[in-house]
Amino acid sequence: MTQLGLFQGSDVLPPSLQEAIEHGEVFTRGWVVELLLDLVGYVPERDLARLVIAEPACGRGAFLGPISRRLGESCRRHGRGLEDALGSVVAYDLLESNVEHSRVLVHQELAAQGWDADEARRCAQHWVGQGDYLLARPTASGADVVVGNPPYIRLEDVPAARMAAYRSAHPTMGGRADVYVGFYEAALRSLNPGGVLGFICADRWMHNQYGARLRELVGREYSVDVVLSMHDVDAFEEQVAAYPAITVLSSRPQGEVVAAEATRSFTPQDAAQLVEWCRAGGGGLERWGVRAVRLPHWFSGGDFWPAASPARLALLEDLTDRFPTLEDPHGATRVSIGVATGADKVFITTDPDIVEPECLLPLAMVRDIASGTFTWQGHYLINPWTPAGNLVCLDDLPRLRRYLTAHAAVLRRRYVAVKQPERWYKTIDKVDHSLIGRSKLLLPDMKTTIHPVLDEGGFYPHHNLYYITSQDWDLRVLGGLLISGIAEAFVHAYGVKMRGGTLRFQAQYLRKIRVPHPGRIGDKVQAALSKAFERRDVAVATEAALDAYGLDHLPD
Repeated sequence: MTQLGLFQGSDVLPPSLQEAIEHGEVFTRGWVVELLLDLVGYVPERDLARLVIAEPACGRGAFLGPISRRLGESCRRHGRGLEDALGSVVAYDLLESNVEHSRVLVHQELAAQGWDADEARRCAQHWVGQGDYLLARPTASGADVVVGNPPYIRLEDVPAARMAAYRSAHPTMGGRADVYVGFYEAALRSLNPGGVLGFICADRWMHNQYGARLRELVGREYSVDVVLSMHDVDAFEEQVAAYPAITVLSSRPQGEVVAAEATRSFTPQDAAQLVEWCRAGGGGLERWGVRAVRLPHWFSGGDFWPAASPARLALLEDLTDRFPTLEDPHGATRVSIGVATGADKVFITTDPDIVEPECLLPLAMVRDIASGTFTWQGHYLINPWTPAGNLVCLDDLPRLRRYLTAHAAVLRRRYVAVKQPERWYKTIDKVDHSLIGRSKLLLPDMKTTIHPVLDEGGFYPHHNLYYITSQDWDLRVLGGLLISGIAEAFVHAYGVKMRGGTLRFQAQYLRKIRVPHPGRIGDKVQAALSKAFERRDVAVATEAALDAYGLDHLPD
């Protein structure tokens, strides 16, 4: 069996990185390690000496101890000596003290099983080496299993030169990506065909922008096998706010996925039951400490992966498979955002006489829809655009010229004006005059619940409002679908959650909502949705929406 090569490069760490590593060490509880090893199939019943298992950041041996026990037991079961397993484990750590501690631990574990002390010491020396996993150069074919808890290191704590090397080696580390993103990429690319990766790590990469490249890589080349959310579980030796999840990925075509959620009461007994359930097959698992379902496949591409209970994930996947998105790719139904000016204090007014009447557009603001019905508060957009989409000539509009000139200093400081100084009085967004007379659903950017309100025409939306227009939908019927619990489930699963339970109803999340074709919703259901929208009755809207989607209930 060939062996993975260890780190090639300097073992001397810059002081800032040494400190970051030491501060970023978060050690995993033993029973959680055992759970992860079970989930990746690293069990003594298998001939583990035939496999290569890698531990990218071994720390003080939280994973190496159980790995050594399982590997030693497997060798006895399969009639092997430890010499057969010299190339079966490859562990890295940046800190020399951690390497020495892990070697002692491995030696003790193997000796406690009755293996020869010299053989155990040789394995410990051979298995654990000092090095930077992200800059390692494997000399062999790869790993069959990679497990661990990648370090939690903030981007700003890594020296610039080393971070540049990390990014060059691992292109998924885009934007403000945490270092652990690079560990995922390096581990995945090291897998042999059919190989398995199991990490317990922060799950933020699944749900935010900096994880997009990693999600795209996974969706394109690997399989998501298990996602176990453990946000409330005491999984580490120290208290950390890390939003952890166990993620099992493999180098094979995408197949069935276990989606599970552990509660605060998750115990080793629950973990054992989860493993047994995963192996046995069958329907969903519902215990006090854990809930799990099987999904036929996972959500594809670089888009955000949803965060929800297992039952909700199953619902969302089913609806995603059966229904089109809210925004029609052919443009019949569109989701957009209102006009951004770059200087609201200049371009928004309540004075109808401040410029020429043809330069004022009634503006829809968030406060206009707060009650659930559209009530205009008298704001206007000072509009520098012609219906043809060109900037107006200020010489033809003396009142507008006088007003904008008085505010020229502010307007010229904006980025759009610096970039195009001759167009210094433009708004950031061009005004689409055809939108003014159209009916549209208006939704505020931030609110605790989804809040569509109908503008029957005559107003232009401000940039704190998103809007939906449609050639196919009766917007009252669509509004009824949107206030239902089903539509909100999509935004809850994909959207950003802020303090106090506030959600962001941005276009990228609204576009995730799946809807039935309007022509396939019966008249009775359409009437119920329309009435529920007008009355702001979420319960009735949800009941009618269940009928429209062909569902019998909305799971928690």
